[in-house]
Amino acid sequence: MRKLIRFTSVMALGLSCTISIAAAAERITVVSFGGAYTNAQKKGSHEPFMEKTGVQILSEDYNGGLGKLRAQVESGSVTWDVVDLETSDVIRACDEGLIDTVDVNDLEPGTDGSAAADDFMPTAIKKCGIGAIVWSTVFAYDKTKLATAPHSIADFFDTNKYPGKRGMKRSPKVNLEMALMADGVAAADVYKVLSTAEGQTRAFNKLAQIKDQLVWWKSGAQAPQLLADGEVVMTTAYNGRIYNAVENESKSFVIVWDGQVMDIDYWAIPTGAPNKARAQEFLVFATAPEQLARQSMYISYGPPRKTAAAMVDESMKKHIPTAPVNLTNALAADAEFWADYEDELNERFTAWLAN
Repeated sequence: MRKLIRFTSVMALGLSCTISIAAAAERITVVSFGGAYTNAQKKGSHEPFMEKTGVQILSEDYNGGLGKLRAQVESGSVTWDVVDLETSDVIRACDEGLIDTVDVNDLEPGTDGSAAADDFMPTAIKKCGIGAIVWSTVFAYDKTKLATAPHSIADFFDTNKYPGKRGMKRSPKVNLEMALMADGVAAADVYKVLSTAEGQTRAFNKLAQIKDQLVWWKSGAQAPQLLADGEVVMTTAYNGRIYNAVENESKSFVIVWDGQVMDIDYWAIPTGAPNKARAQEFLVFATAPEQLARQSMYISYGPPRKTAAAMVDESMKKHIPTAPVNLTNALAADAEFWADYEDELNERFTAWLAN
């Protein structure tokens, strides 16, 4: 009888462990940039995915780059299942074997029945990543604190006309492009100029004109906070962060779209992801037109799919980077340029900061 009880107990324990392991496997870790953006992703895709599949999503924040991803893959201790990457990072990560390839044929078709390959923007499908948003770096100001409204990227660099501190991300990316546009380079010529030694020096010299007035930020949430706290009179920022501060926090911020630098973020699956099958399922779900349009209800980043863009509410359309009214002097970020020059320009930027 004791043996039977012991055997039954062991079986029960084994069954319990099996259930626990199975339950643990039905979780995926999805990594993104936090704040209002991740909240929009949660509403747009996380919550409906969990409701549909029963799979739990553990949301983790990071500040971008490939450092953490590379460390996980190279050590063989990958804990991330899906990660949100900027364009240049998705290209480099793919080249380095840090993320898996994606089959476009697995993606959901457009709402009009069109193939995903035809429905997505041409640049939104990469070998190892699928577009999640079209976003933009803009600059913004608090209209209650400036008597005269700035209208151009040149105004951002004009500390005589607009005295006071400026906020910028601690990175050469976007800052160099904006510096050249402020210095009179046409958006269409920015990367041609920036590809030369003379153009790079020109951009750094323009930044140097306001260097002593710069306050650096690292995470997207910091930029609107600098503005709200009055630490800066203008700041570069992600357009969705400023939209969130205005709509949800009643801030008196205004976006200046002139000189905006547009980019795309991508969902990607790390090589060695512990729950790859579920990660692939999430990637397909999150990039379907309905989810991309739903996400835009909560933050002003545009969907990188035609049929999804058509579903965005009219009240939001004017706030997304690709709205015609916002494209007068816009620059599409060149991911190939940054994939080629990022290490070199990061090194020069670090040295420039130290001098």
